[in-house]
Amino acid sequence: MPDFLTRRDGVWHFVRRVPKAYAHIDARGVIRHSTRIRVADDRAGRRAGHAAQLLNDELEGFWRGLAGDRPTQVQNHYDEVRRRARALGFEYIENSQLVAGPIEQRLERIEALVSKGLAHDLGAREALLGTVKPTSPMLSQLFEEYAVAVRDEIRDMSADQLRIWRNGRKRAVSRFAKLVGDKPLTALTASDAVDYCEWWRGRIVGDAAAAKTANKDIGQLSRMLKELSIRHRLNLPDFFHGLRLRGEVEKSRQPYEVEFIQNTFLAGRLDGLNVDARFVIYVMIETGMRPSEIVNLTEETIVLDVPIPYARILPNGRRLKTEDSERDIPLVGVALEALKRKPRGFPKYRDRATVLSATVNKFLAENGMRPSKDHTLYSLRHSFKDRLVAAEAPDSLIDSLMGHKTYKPKYGKGPPLALKQKALLSIAFPVARDL
Repeated sequence: MPDFLTRRDGVWHFVRRVPKAYAHIDARGVIRHSTRIRVADDRAGRRAGHAAQLLNDELEGFWRGLAGDRPTQVQNHYDEVRRRARALGFEYIENSQLVAGPIEQRLERIEALVSKGLAHDLGAREALLGTVKPTSPMLSQLFEEYAVAVRDEIRDMSADQLRIWRNGRKRAVSRFAKLVGDKPLTALTASDAVDYCEWWRGRIVGDAAAAKTANKDIGQLSRMLKELSIRHRLNLPDFFHGLRLRGEVEKSRQPYEVEFIQNTFLAGRLDGLNVDARFVIYVMIETGMRPSEIVNLTEETIVLDVPIPYARILPNGRRLKTEDSERDIPLVGVALEALKRKPRGFPKYRDRATVLSATVNKFLAENGMRPSKDHTLYSLRHSFKDRLVAAEAPDSLIDSLMGHKTYKPKYGKGPPLALKQKALLSIAFPVARDL
């Protein structure tokens, strides 16, 4: 169950005790909020976990504000006076600009304050005379500020997707702050960005990292800084422009050969693996689904009692990799047999695809079932595509089964289940033994 979640009267609730570090400034003891998500509608707590994470982010921001006059408090005040100015019929203009501009502009605002009886209203004076300045968050606060700013963009992520999204960006901010020092975002320089990229370059030269990893980290920092610059009106330059490291290599996982799959995965050598993980492999062999798609199948998306059994790939409380990932895939061979035995899916690994992959890859390595370091669980998806290509399946059918983003206009409904089933039956492995 995600952190700080509990069931109460059939509804998921966020519950967290005030940490000792903040107990002297927040006397509530225990914080409780309803997520308004019914347990019956979200039994695994995935949507509720996402809501709880957002509540926790806001709560921690509140505590930090109480403890240290966090810049966000000042920024919120700045946003409020801007709204107040608009409510009074003016755009907010900082005082230095007003003083430098035509005197008529200042007089118009002073007249408005007097005529509306607001001459002694501090908030109104701040709004119309532009005396409140925006403040810059500290570099160490970059991720927290960014997470709040884009909370609408991540609302459809599952708890595990959100964890992965958060961890990578928090690591990037932590590394950058450790190298250049914690400072206001407005104090960052182009030299800081160059220093950071050179640090990554040193790690690449020392074979401690790959250019692809460095560029992903640099890209995340760049996006966060751009977003905060816009949201806080900081007018920051694009510090990382032109600093991506060259030499990035896109390494594709090696597909397993058909004979290897038949003589290894389907010949009993997976018997030492736990049942859920083993059956996920069987489903992947005959459907090419991503591990994250398989582990999030449910009783509602595994459709067996029909002439053509199939699995439905739906968002279902999580974000799909692409819009084209939403699709129906017929079940044949060992995939059909596996899901007949697991008609409710794989709760052991639901929303835990990274745990599944780690478990399977470790088992394969320890048992001599990875012909090279580039062979992983995900290689079975590449094998599936190669088998379809060898069977001369049309590209449009392959894309539909794989859930690839095609960047092409969509016409019609796409290949029907019967046509997909025909293609899959042509490459299906024989089910020669008890699963």
